[in-house]
Amino acid sequence: MRSVLIVGAGQSGLQLALTLREHDYDVTVMSARTPDEIRGGRVMSTQCMFRDALQHERDHGLNLWESQTVKVEGLGLSIAGPDSSRALDWFCRLDDYAQSVDQRVKMAGWLELFEQRGGKLIIHGVTTADLDSLSSMYDLVVVAAGKGELVGLFDRDDARSPYSTPQRILSVVYAHGVERRPEHPEFAAVRFSIIPGVGELFMIPAYTLSGNCDILFFEGIPGGPLDCWDDRPEPQEHLNRTLELMRRYLPWEYERSRNAELTDSKATLTGSYPPVVRKPVGELPSGNIVLGMADVVVANDPITGQGSNNASKCAAVYLDRILQRGSEPFDRQWMHGTFETYWDYAQHVTQWTNAMLQPPPPHVMDILGAAQHNEAVARRFVNGFCDPSDFQHWFMDPEKAAAYLASVGADRANSG
Repeated sequence: MRSVLIVGAGQSGLQLALTLREHDYDVTVMSARTPDEIRGGRVMSTQCMFRDALQHERDHGLNLWESQTVKVEGLGLSIAGPDSSRALDWFCRLDDYAQSVDQRVKMAGWLELFEQRGGKLIIHGVTTADLDSLSSMYDLVVVAAGKGELVGLFDRDDARSPYSTPQRILSVVYAHGVERRPEHPEFAAVRFSIIPGVGELFMIPAYTLSGNCDILFFEGIPGGPLDCWDDRPEPQEHLNRTLELMRRYLPWEYERSRNAELTDSKATLTGSYPPVVRKPVGELPSGNIVLGMADVVVANDPITGQGSNNASKCAAVYLDRILQRGSEPFDRQWMHGTFETYWDYAQHVTQWTNAMLQPPPPHVMDILGAAQHNEAVARRFVNGFCDPSDFQHWFMDPEKAAAYLASVGADRANSG
């Protein structure tokens, strides 16, 4: 039986661990926290998983909260005008619903499921020295912990990393009491609002420790008015400040959120990090090598909501590659090949996400404007969140965008 050590207990590491157990691999997971400590801790992320990522979980019996989690049935976009009116505003149904489960719920539950399925769980923070001594005991070591000193094992890939500083300051609140948009009261939907020159607000229906809720997620341009979290406010002050910013810049979203309450005492989060792609093979002082996965090696800004989807995709790709390897060694060449297989997909997510961090160019504004009047354009855009590789064919390039809009009768002359 081949042995695999996975350091990190997030979406990618645990999905890989649980799916390897289906094939009787001897899998050990090292987590810095117990399931109860994860449940009792601070929120860790935002997330919204679309069809393909959800299907990975269904295929392996990991969709433990699907029945009680609110279905995200559409996505809407608004752009604020200078007077805080809506210069653009539209909504479109997704072909297949998305869902968001608080990682405190999911990762704690998956850790317990992993042990039930025969996996070995070690609760211990892992240093480079620890990993160096452990690495020779396993056929393969995977680093899936996107924070901490182990990330330093993986060199930055300059050719794939255009940014060296954070492009957004992040602020997250999990809240109860947010009403649905009056335009679609029967549907829960992700609402994406752009405040030009200031930042963005995402409102994501989700499931947390106390039931269904909404995530209020601001992305602020550094140095701007949404870059206001250096004082790390207490949770209630964090919510109050979030609502005040919504009232000031996005009053239509404030109106349905004015009665929001924190889901719990640890329902807020702030932070920032530079988007980066790292090289996938880390070398330990002993010369042993380890494989990085998901946000260890591809850490995109969350502006396109792809983090958990990418993690799921990465885990699925790595599972296939490990199974295909059979009894052959997991050597450096195999590790590079495994990452490049994942990168074939992830490069499109990274390019799209990095582009969305810049002011929208004219051809993107043409697309977003056309979507308000043309359902085909809106439908293709919102379903691109499930498979962003589609954007290379029509969204990323001005000539392709113009050709597509003309093909669906939504070129500028017809966009209304």
